Amino acid sequence: MTITTRAAIARGPHIGWELVELQLDEPGPHEVRVQLQASGLCHSDDHITSGDARVRFPMVGGHEGAGIVESVGPDVRRVQPGDHIVCSYIPACGACRPCSTGHQNMCVKGLNAGTGMFLDGTFRFHLGEEDLGGFCSLGTFSQYAVVSEWACVPIADDIPFDVASLVGCGVPTGWGSAVYAAGVRAGDTVVIFGAGGVGSNAVQGARYAGAKNVVVVDPVEFKRETATTVFGATHAFATAKEAHDFVIETTWGQGAEHAILTPGVVTEEMVNAAVQMTGKGGKTTITAVGHADERAVHVHAGLLISYMRQVRGALFGDSNPLYDIPRLLRLYRDGDLKLDELISRRYALEQVNDAYQDLADGKNIRGVIVHEH
Repeated sequence: MTITTRAAIARGPHIGWELVELQLDEPGPHEVRVQLQASGLCHSDDHITSGDARVRFPMVGGHEGAGIVESVGPDVRRVQPGDHIVCSYIPACGACRPCSTGHQNMCVKGLNAGTGMFLDGTFRFHLGEEDLGGFCSLGTFSQYAVVSEWACVPIADDIPFDVASLVGCGVPTGWGSAVYAAGVRAGDTVVIFGAGGVGSNAVQGARYAGAKNVVVVDPVEFKRETATTVFGATHAFATAKEAHDFVIETTWGQGAEHAILTPGVVTEEMVNAAVQMTGKGGKTTITAVGHADERAVHVHAGLLISYMRQVRGALFGDSNPLYDIPRLLRLYRDGDLKLDELISRRYALEQVNDAYQDLADGKNIRGVIVHEH
């Protein structure tokens, strides 16, 4: 049975989010219809409206979500109606080549992230005669969404939905960027560019892995203060130059083992500063994206060769959704991972444009939409 759902959609770049009522199909084979309870306001969705994410318009926003399974289509085995779930923005089928070799973050069933089209070539959201996809094949800026069964990760009923929504993207992306992609080890010096919803978790991951110095670079004073007083950063600076001078001094000229880039937008200047801040054998891990028409990685080969430095990208922080989402929630339950503190403010769906203005103004670590039903 088709239902009506209220959602925030983007019709194109530079015009913000528009609230509309959509028709939503019932789930097909291996699909699930979810009553969404909360959705994180990730910077990646802002890249849609800024024009830096090349997506199919119109697009239902949102890719960090948690909710309750309302109904399931044929052949669904992973979840059943009534289950509480986190929506993983990259599905994990468990059977494709990446999944079966321990790289669920590259599952082949995530190929339609920019269109929201299902694998059979159809869509589940409709506005009159117009078909709409959900960002990352989710669309969590909607009261209800149909998603792949492979994007559903069951969670315990006592986990708050607003907290759970963040573990679908920002938390494992940041945490994993430090723990997995960078491979931070005890005693390391780590520099993290950007201390928002992803970077704050890179800070937590680096500290949990045993880094001696966790140095944050962020121009926003509120974020620097939160990184040091809440999430475990040892030092924080407004500019890369200040961080560079500190790192060189405190490591007696050796430089940092790691630089992790988790800002809103990656720039060439930032990449070069990060590389030069690392020492021999150092690694720069790029997690955030840049402007669509700009190339952010222009590094002189000699800088890499002479010190055997590395520059690499990280998707989902190299995390495996089916393993790491429950694992991170266990750490949260045990008090080893701060998630409540990530949420600076909760918003109604109607406030989505205000929420992204707050993000742009540096007021939030992470905002969360709480859906009304």
